Amino acid sequence: MALQQTVEQTVAGLGYDLVEIERSAGGLLRVTIDLPWSGPISETAAGAPEPFVTVEDCEKVTRQLQFALEVDGVDYKRLEVSSPGIDRPLRNEQDFERFAGEVIDITLKAPMGAAAAGQVAANRKKFRGTLERVAGADGSQGWQIVWSDAPEPKPGQKISKKRAPAPLQALGFALDELREARLAPIVDFKGRRPKPDTTVSE
Repeated sequence: MALQQTVEQTVAGLGYDLVEIERSAGGLLRVTIDLPWSGPISETAAGAPEPFVTVEDCEKVTRQLQFALEVDGVDYKRLEVSSPGIDRPLRNEQDFERFAGEVIDITLKAPMGAAAAGQVAANRKKFRGTLERVAGADGSQGWQIVWSDAPEPKPGQKISKKRAPAPLQALGFALDELREARLAPIVDFKGRRPKPDTTVSE
């Protein structure tokens, strides 16, 4: 059985979602897991913050993966199972649904080219902004990222209320146009606390 299939089946069998598998130098096999998303309805009904992966979760998956990988004869030196952390990758449609309204970083496969409107450079590939769901003219659903190119205020800097805010810009995209998408690793000590990055190594 292929590595991807073995890991996916083992992780799913324990009730978790597989986010990422990475092979690194020195025989390190890194597996990133997350709790399954229960959808926006139950989340808002509970009114509680989204639960996150704990050390115990990582230990449980590590033990089961060690057994499964040994049975399949997968060659690796060290296994590391961890939670996604604050820069979690977004891999599929469900991930985008789950994190709509969050600030994300995206990298396009190809530059925007002449289709870019406004003040965006035609060769730009990287963007940071708020992920939003948009409806197309034909009723289809798509995604866009909304941002402002205004510089971030420095700590303690006073912003004049008379100054006009920088205009918001939006870029619509399809998931197959993305090379990479991740939650922006923003730590806000006043608001929502970031999920801790939990790691367990064999």
